Amino acid sequence: MSYISRNPYTEAIEHEYPDATDAQVEQALATAHSAFLDWSHTDHAQRAELLRAVGRLLTERTEELAAVLTRDMGKTIGEARAEVGTCVRILTWYADHAEKFLQPRTELAANYKGGTYQIVPSPLGIIFIVEPWNFPYYQIARVLAPQLAAGNTVILKHASNVPGAAQAWQTVMDDAGAPRGLFTNLFATHDQSARIIADPRVRGVALTGSEAAGAVIAGQAAQALKKSTMELGGADALIVLEDAEVEKAARWAAYGRHRNAGQVCVSSKRMIVVDAVYDRFVAAYLAEVGKLRAGDPFDPDTTLAPLSTEGARTDLQAQVERAVAAGATAQYVDLPVPEHGWFFPPVVLSDISPDNPAYHEEFFGPVTQLYRVADEDAAVKLANDSPYGLGGSVFTADEQRGLHVARRLDTGMVAVNRPSLGGPDVPFGGTKRSGYGRELIDLGLLEFVNQKVIGLGDIDA
Repeated sequence: MSYISRNPYTEAIEHEYPDATDAQVEQALATAHSAFLDWSHTDHAQRAELLRAVGRLLTERTEELAAVLTRDMGKTIGEARAEVGTCVRILTWYADHAEKFLQPRTELAANYKGGTYQIVPSPLGIIFIVEPWNFPYYQIARVLAPQLAAGNTVILKHASNVPGAAQAWQTVMDDAGAPRGLFTNLFATHDQSARIIADPRVRGVALTGSEAAGAVIAGQAAQALKKSTMELGGADALIVLEDAEVEKAARWAAYGRHRNAGQVCVSSKRMIVVDAVYDRFVAAYLAEVGKLRAGDPFDPDTTLAPLSTEGARTDLQAQVERAVAAGATAQYVDLPVPEHGWFFPPVVLSDISPDNPAYHEEFFGPVTQLYRVADEDAAVKLANDSPYGLGGSVFTADEQRGLHVARRLDTGMVAVNRPSLGGPDVPFGGTKRSGYGRELIDLGLLEFVNQKVIGLGDIDA
């Protein structure tokens, strides 16, 4: 495979990197393992200082680093700056809070008179992370920060179309003073990834990506008896009930569907609206989508970026055409787009029957699925009729009603009166084909630690 950064707006190649050699892979494993043997014995103060140092450099270099994202995968410059800021917050949160979650816990051993034992969270070793292109820095930070805080080391295989971002993160880590091998960006091939997962020095695997990639990597990890976490696709439902503030829901829905050009796993992809307010919502939603402006991602006025690759645009168009051929109605929003760049004008699909392939698919781009339902029960039933279970949202004037509906949804996350949740102190993860495991807060911190049990006391048998 090739690691090529091709600008989605200019379509020009920005950078090209050769695949790692087998010798480089072995060197990365040896160096990461050696670094682990030292890092695992450091105290929290030392780990926290490195996390803060990385955060400081990210802050100082925000403009430079944001520009890399915009050139690598087309993200608007405003969204790119925000992503860098999110990474700083994640690093700072673990620097501030990880220590309390890693404290040993003492318990009484009820079966032994006077006996106690400790549960001691202990680091495992090298964690291999495989990350996608849609949030090139954020995806690294939300796994890297907790793993370094826990005492592990990390080897990264990033998406092949964002090598500039992967290399930029390596530079920040090195310049922040990270010991050699603590974090390693490796331009690995698929075959090399399989060998990395099988290596006994690697103790865990974390992937964010497609179902197809997740199935392969999870299978390789299982075969090697390695713990893994999978954050995969999503087809999040945005439910609008009859008592919702319709115009507000439409504004949030348009934002939730089209940020990052709709290339977000927790994007609001399926709009499920009760009949009583359906027409009002659709009119308001189309008006909001019509306000989007496609253009140069470096222009601060641009609000709809191009898709990440030409292939992504081709695949999305084919997906829409399959949906229409199976009976769906496609309404293209009249939005001017530049003549160059991999732009995809917003599309709203309706009349999607359960036998249409679109009914159970994820559309990774500015394509909205629109459903009219009779009432709350029908909305919940439709929302749950999906192979995915990542996120979702409910819009209602009654917060308690929203909470009730949220509890009925078979997803990992649900937001009430907003399109999604976020932040280092909010767990991230899903159910069903959206994956397993959790990232962020203490849950992500403890995914790859050994909960070692140590018995204490002179106990008579």
